[in-house]
Amino acid sequence: MKKYAGQSAMLVAIDCIIFGFDGDELKLLLIQRGLEPEKGKWSLMGGFVKPKEDLEKAAARILKQLTGLEDVYMEQLQAFGDPDRDPVERTLSIAWFALVDIHKYEKQLSDDHHPEWVPVKKLPKLVFDHRKMVDLAKKRLQYKAALHPLLFELLPDRFTIPQLLNLYQALYDKKLDKRNFNRKLLSAKLLIKQKYKKKEGSRRGAFYYKLDKRKYYSNIDAFMSFLPAREIFS
Repeated sequence: MKKYAGQSAMLVAIDCIIFGFDGDELKLLLIQRGLEPEKGKWSLMGGFVKPKEDLEKAAARILKQLTGLEDVYMEQLQAFGDPDRDPVERTLSIAWFALVDIHKYEKQLSDDHHPEWVPVKKLPKLVFDHRKMVDLAKKRLQYKAALHPLLFELLPDRFTIPQLLNLYQALYDKKLDKRNFNRKLLSAKLLIKQKYKKKEGSRRGAFYYKLDKRKYYSNIDAFMSFLPAREIFS
């Protein structure tokens, strides 16, 4: 096999930023690193790309290998290539972020590597440049959620509008106008109202809704924000 003369090889890694929502808080799935350097410290799920493996397959394999999760929403974020980001060897990392409904996937989640859901508001110190990856992924998610209803990937099949409001408020770290949020959300005509109410949490209860998946998947990029830009980015 021919090689480029005078060029140095480097490792290519995948790091998975896995966001989850439990109905109240936005969380991140972390593990305690199992090898040196930084063994035992908090880390994203990561691994190396195999020689004959494309990036998408590598990300799916690493995610399933370390967490047991599969068939979840994943999107490539960015490459991180600081020469000193890994003290052992020159390593380029491709970061991906995933969106998971915590309750839907709790039975699928493997305990082999002891992953833990940690509130995004209370993250511990992470190894290498992993905190930089998380912060960038959150900003990307904020931007994308302002343009189309991506956050439904974090919700159960049946949910209430207050739960969805909680999710948006957790992502943007701010209180949103409830009445305006409800009006914009329902005007998008993405939701199918159910006959039943969630009784816990309020005297009157809140109706459950389901996402109209046909409209959602056929027009995922066509829907405008549920929220005015001044509410999100002010």
